[in-house]
Amino acid sequence: SAVCIGTIALVGADLVWARFRWRADLRMSHQEVKDEFKQAEGDPMVKARMRALAQQRARQRMLTNVPKASLVIANPTHYAIALQYDRAKGGAPLVVAKGMDLIALKIREIAERNNIPVIEDRALARAMYDAVQVDQWIPNEFYRPVAKILYFIYSRKPNAPP
Repeated sequence: SAVCIGTIALVGADLVWARFRWRADLRMSHQEVKDEFKQAEGDPMVKARMRALAQQRARQRMLTNVPKASLVIANPTHYAIALQYDRAKGGAPLVVAKGMDLIALKIREIAERNNIPVIEDRALARAMYDAVQVDQWIPNEFYRPVAKILYFIYSRKPNAPP
């Protein structure tokens, strides 16, 4: 009977140990988890590189639209928003480019090379930068200040109706 109880205890301990080992073997190692994530979601390094390339292409495409702008509203160094306004069509001006810091300086440089007026208005440039999107019309709250700037620009051009 003591042998029987000892055998039952050994079998019970063996079952507990076998179950513990079985569950431990089912767990994935840290490397296996990383590999599975890469396989399912894609390599994070490759995804980051693709995202950076897409942003760079979008930035280049945006900068090629700056020569089409009618004016650039800028904070002296930090913000620049290039707007295109077609007086024949009327309507709201279209945001063709916007940028901050180095991109803003590049927008200003392209505008000056193409004889596009650069108007420095710190408050308007800052407010518009957060509120506008590229390839979108300006929001209603900016109609009046932008209209004043457009009137100022067109009134200074010779042979240009106001």
